[in-house]
Amino acid sequence: MQGSTPFPRHIAVLILASLACSFAGNHIAARIAFDHDTGLLLAMLARAGVTLLVLVALVLWRRESLQLGRATWGWQILLGLLIAIQSFCIYSAVARIPVALALLVVNLSPILLALLTWALGGPAPTRQALGIMGVILFGLVLVLDVPGRLSSSAAPDGEWIAGILFSLTAAGVFAVALWITEHRLSSLAGSVRSMLTLAVVFSASTLLGASGLIPGGLSLPGASVGWIALACLVLLYGAAFSTLFICMPRLNIARNAPVMNMEPVAGMVLGWLILGQVLGVLQVVGGLIVVGGIVALAYRR
Repeated sequence: MQGSTPFPRHIAVLILASLACSFAGNHIAARIAFDHDTGLLLAMLARAGVTLLVLVALVLWRRESLQLGRATWGWQILLGLLIAIQSFCIYSAVARIPVALALLVVNLSPILLALLTWALGGPAPTRQALGIMGVILFGLVLVLDVPGRLSSSAAPDGEWIAGILFSLTAAGVFAVALWITEHRLSSLAGSVRSMLTLAVVFSASTLLGASGLIPGGLSLPGASVGWIALACLVLLYGAAFSTLFICMPRLNIARNAPVMNMEPVAGMVLGWLILGQVLGVLQVVGGLIVVGGIVALAYRR
């Protein structure tokens, strides 16, 4: 089919780089929305709800089957719950620490996925892969400014610690979600799997908001800037997510996926330009080491 002919590589790379910037922009918009009293769960609901509508239309247009076995439904629901937790943790981190820092920590998920796969009976990482992982962790030490914080006599910043813990949790949860996708739901069409995942995220966010367990989780923005940021959040995420699945057959993901790892770099640049979030020189160097290492791991796989 002509419609499935892969894009020329430079076009595919340009599309994926644009999507990475859109995902990073979504987190920048989220931080602005949160700074103007927008509830975290409201942001999740809006993002998941609008993107879900687009994916429902896509699945109906393609006439894809929704018939899943009982075991598959179980794994699919678990995947949706994990992505809901990941979304909550990422937004919780973005609300507390610089966006680039949160995204860099979350991008440790490929390392955690490799270790999880090994622990569950998969192939052990090669020495080269372990070496790259070590370099990534060294870069992370620089990103987190661990030497400076250890030598400082100031009291630990509780918000900073919470943000890092939320980011680490998001990375771990996403690694488990990726393992389930690869080993339990790989036969399911990507658009169907994503649609059902977002349906679970939307339902879980709605139930959590109705329960009142997250104070202010459904709070409306307190200023017009917050509403604009919320709209941008939904637009950037929905457009990027939908474009990814519409164009996926032509993007040669197996070859070009590492381009998506520029999201933390885009977050670093946008965070500086829009939010005034400036990382130190060593943190920037560490961030580039982390991203470079993750890209190297991705190309090896």
